[in-house]
Amino acid sequence: MNEFTNNSIDLNQLPKFEEVQLKGLNPKYITVLLFNFSLLLLLVIGGFSALFYFKQEAFSNTIWMGIVVGIVLFLTGLVVFTKFSFQKKGYAFREHDAIYKSGLISETTTIIPFNRVQHVALHQGFISRKLGLASIELFTAGGSSSDLEIPGLLLADAQIIKNLVSQKINPPKQDEPIEVVPTETLLSEEHE
Repeated sequence: MNEFTNNSIDLNQLPKFEEVQLKGLNPKYITVLLFNFSLLLLLVIGGFSALFYFKQEAFSNTIWMGIVVGIVLFLTGLVVFTKFSFQKKGYAFREHDAIYKSGLISETTTIIPFNRVQHVALHQGFISRKLGLASIELFTAGGSSSDLEIPGLLLADAQIIKNLVSQKINPPKQDEPIEVVPTETLLSEEHE
């Protein structure tokens, strides 16, 4: 019978994820973020415009001016915050895991080992598709939402990452040859 052991781990010997060089998101992704904020702005302005149209007497001109100045200041702050937080986002793929770091005020680093990944998805929104961008989502067991999403990747890079993770979670059998599909083939099949 094997004897149970539970030896101490020297914390100084553990690999440090902080030392990993992270790759930044594609700069075109700021356009996607700003487009989303523009849609939010249009909805807010539309809501206040409808309120003003139907209930002009609801607020005085001073209050309306305060609301407009407040919205402009809020959105300016949001754009500045987005640009600074964009610079703090980064990702890396290592032999056994994926890392994603984000956050300006509260920094979050998520590390997902490939042996925990159930499936991987590539997602493109409308604006992202027009800019040639995509996001990768890694799903682990127990949830319907992704555990890790890396947005703002070039489509070709996202496809390579998806193939890499797919091979890590479903390695080919020893007697099966590994099929490598050129990116051009993947792109032409997508549009058919």
